[in-house]
Amino acid sequence: MNLSIKKTLKVTLPLILGGFLVWYSLSKISIATLISYFKDANYWWISLGLFFGVLSHLSRAYRWKFMLEPMGYKPKFANSTMAVLVAYLVNYAVPRAGEISRAAVMTNYENIPFEKGFGTIVAERIADLIMMLCIIMITLFVQFDFIYELLTKNFNPTKIILLLIGFVFAFYIFTLYIKKAKTGIALKIKTFVLGLAEGVTSIFKMKHKWAFIFHTVFIWGMYVLMFWATIPAIKGLEVPLGGVLIGFIAGGFSIAATNGGIGLYPVAVAGALALFGVPEEPATAFGWIMWTAQTAMIIIFGGLSFLVLPLYNKNK
Repeated sequence: MNLSIKKTLKVTLPLILGGFLVWYSLSKISIATLISYFKDANYWWISLGLFFGVLSHLSRAYRWKFMLEPMGYKPKFANSTMAVLVAYLVNYAVPRAGEISRAAVMTNYENIPFEKGFGTIVAERIADLIMMLCIIMITLFVQFDFIYELLTKNFNPTKIILLLIGFVFAFYIFTLYIKKAKTGIALKIKTFVLGLAEGVTSIFKMKHKWAFIFHTVFIWGMYVLMFWATIPAIKGLEVPLGGVLIGFIAGGFSIAATNGGIGLYPVAVAGALALFGVPEEPATAFGWIMWTAQTAMIIIFGGLSFLVLPLYNKNK
């Protein structure tokens, strides 16, 4: 397939999917009803959630210095923060292009070589992936009884056990195959896994590893708090701890699947909350309010950062 066609599809397909999911989500709740939820929402709680979101972005910008310092670079905190915000904004237009723009901003204004800046961002993403996996594991532990009951209610326990055994055996065979791989997609997977392992070990070798780990945990803690703090914005909406965690995970995956989670975020969150008996209408409305608040924050702060960067660095 032509390279330009691939690039076009990478941009257009998530947008088409997002547009379809917007239509699907709005088929579950009328626009008039959704608007009424927005009017009646408690914006104090929404503001508190956005405050936690801002703290996570500031922490992410500050955490970056722990990876740049060993290479001899000490960027201004303001530039680091604005680079992070611009990256989030770009991701809404072109998925996963934000990391490139973030490294490019630091190349332009802090003279940090692009490949070095981009390398640190990749290492950061590895740390974020580990945190997401940790949250999933915590959720499985906290909600083990609920998840077990849900599975046994909908699936035969014997089939589940056989499926798990089959999965473990298949994973073992697959691991052996990947270890011996020398060509093709298997080699790419092997290279990715080795790079992932190298990135994880590099975190524990850095000078300020505990500060880096603290900020990583803090960033994701703020993400969860942002989700939790916005729930009371919908009058009468009650979500248990398990619902908060599973809803957060569902929303997180939706953001990775489409441009900033457009269309998919409300659907994913509503589906997760439905498992805990939350009515579809307020759950969908919450998903839209949550997504709108996050998106507005990124557009405003990301847009301002895009405009302020050249003014702040006018001497360059």
